[in-house]
Amino acid sequence: MRRSEFLRAVSAEFGARGDALAADLVLAAVGGRTAAQALDAGVPPRDVWLALCAETDVPEERRHGVGRLERKRA
Repeated sequence: MRRSEFLRAVSAEFGARGDALAADLVLAAVGGRTAAQALDAGVPPRDVWLALCAETDVPEERRHGVGRLERKRA
């Protein structure tokens, strides 16, 4: 997962409150940092995404593959 995919996933899952969650919610799984701090510290976006999902009780079926753009078919 790339950072851009992480941002799309946060937006898709949390809508308008996604930016606030990424900036304010402290995630123990990434060293007691917010998602934004963890990304800035070099934690892989996939790890941050999974920590955010776990902390906010996102169902397992919505944790994988989100944020990826669909390939355009010719």
